[in-house]
Amino acid sequence: MSLVVGVGLRAGTPFAELQDLVTTALRELAGDVQLVVTITGKEHDPALQELVAQLGAELRTFSNEELAQQQVPTPSERVDQLKGTSSVAEAAVLATGAHLVIPKRRTPNTTIAIGVQRAAGYDLRDREVVQRVIAERRDVRRGFLDVPVDDVTLGRVLEAAHRAPSVGLSQPWDFLVIRDLATRRKVHDLATAQRDAFAASLPEDRRAAFDGLKIEAILDTPLNLAVTCDPGRGGRHVLGRHADPRTTTFSAAIAIQNLWLAARAEGIGVGWVSFFEPGEIAAILDLPAHIELVGYLCVGYVDEFAPAPELVRSGWAKRRPLSWAIHHEEWGRRDTSIVDDARQATQNAVPAGGQRVRVVVGGHVDLQEADVLAVDLGAERPPADFGVLWRPARTPVEAVEFGVEIARDLALQGVGQLVVQLAENSERAEALARGLQVGASACGLTHSSA
Repeated sequence: MSLVVGVGLRAGTPFAELQDLVTTALRELAGDVQLVVTITGKEHDPALQELVAQLGAELRTFSNEELAQQQVPTPSERVDQLKGTSSVAEAAVLATGAHLVIPKRRTPNTTIAIGVQRAAGYDLRDREVVQRVIAERRDVRRGFLDVPVDDVTLGRVLEAAHRAPSVGLSQPWDFLVIRDLATRRKVHDLATAQRDAFAASLPEDRRAAFDGLKIEAILDTPLNLAVTCDPGRGGRHVLGRHADPRTTTFSAAIAIQNLWLAARAEGIGVGWVSFFEPGEIAAILDLPAHIELVGYLCVGYVDEFAPAPELVRSGWAKRRPLSWAIHHEEWGRRDTSIVDDARQATQNAVPAGGQRVRVVVGGHVDLQEADVLAVDLGAERPPADFGVLWRPARTPVEAVEFGVEIARDLALQGVGQLVVQLAENSERAEALARGLQVGASACGLTHSSA
């Protein structure tokens, strides 16, 4: 821990008095004093110079104007009259950006305060680079060049992935580099079959939009990467995994994000392909039975990185505003009301087209029709099905909020018409249906009741 000692002292202060005050306070803290700070004009004081030498610290001064800008816990009117600032010791510590841990302490001739220095962040230029890489990362499907990725560059990208955090430092990932064309053709055939199956499940208008989307670049890139996870790596007592085994898979996903960002910095495009049944792809790659596939990536140099994600540019979907995702202290407490948030979807939503969704609230639903979305209010989680949203609202008020959320998220997925069907006679079901209609109105969707 790096400490900062702020000092205010009168001329002629004995070194022993200053030393005793500082030494006593430092016994309460673990760390080394890196910096001693005071007001400009005191830097040549003999007692202060001797303290700095004894501590082996750097001495820094601040003008009274700089000190006067600090909000201190124990200001002094007398010091303000004499120095033009209500504090010297505390203000000097705060002026460094340190966190004050020992407020002002005094003797007849001197005052001190001690702070802990925060870990250094990057400078503005470096922070902007980090944010730029994050903002410009793309899930790339098009524009790959017939240029090989050399082993040195690939090694840098994989090294970044390998530096990812992991539960208990278990590092459960492995990276299978696939260049063989025959293997990639088999993988491509799987993805094509899954694409066709997904297209067949879509409503007609959504299927037409999907036809224009490219979902993979398996054969267009010089190499593919399969990122896997060993759920048992590290044995029985991996720190932090016992309560939630999913953390192992989460760790491998973080490694993929590291890889993705490092690749973007190298000018390399990455596309994640998820149109596979896990067992089928594992068989093609001949993975051991205990190894799980987390991500299948198409990797290669590209002619450009698009200014926006392809799904945004194509009108398939839009990003959620950040305000929708932030809750304060408890779920649902936001900076603005949920209805006001939903109104943002008027600007953010995909231009409404013919896509129609019939939302059935409660009851048992036939999911054979592609435009049906069921909302299950039951206390027990239903079997996994993307046609069913499980929303076990605890109160009618929460049910209304869930309804608004569903409507606004559908608006971001290009839905233009919402038909609300109440299939359960309960207060919560009626409240959720009401929320759907409120959310649809706020988002500018056409809506009706069935």
